[in-house]
Amino acid sequence: MKTNLITLFVVLIGFICLVWQTWTLPWNPMHIAGVAIVIPSVLLLVVARLQLGRAFSVQARATQLVTAGLYARIRNPIYVFGGLTLAGVCLWVGHPLFLLVFAVLIPMQIGRARKEAQVLRERFGAAYDEYRSKTWF
Repeated sequence: MKTNLITLFVVLIGFICLVWQTWTLPWNPMHIAGVAIVIPSVLLLVVARLQLGRAFSVQARATQLVTAGLYARIRNPIYVFGGLTLAGVCLWVGHPLFLLVFAVLIPMQIGRARKEAQVLRERFGAAYDEYRSKTWF
């Protein structure tokens, strides 16, 4: 639980810093679209992180198979909502550097998801395959 709180605290501080630095940007359609994507994405990212609980790890480990909450529909909601958050930030800020980060992050997250799937399949076998057949990404 301590790791959950630290992670969520870091995300919250980063989000507050982003808002603080960009609040004076003009409210054009791109800025509004970015905010409209970022806010729900960050909230769902936090929910996914909390639902993962002690099963969270930086490196792929199979301590338990989480299949409830957001994980009942999406196998990797942290990656999905993290990517959406970054996409929203790209729109919100409108800075090309964020697009570079986005272009590098997405293939990395797909690779991590594949590695995690391999570890989970090895640990949970048919239960993971059944779960995978009922969920997206």
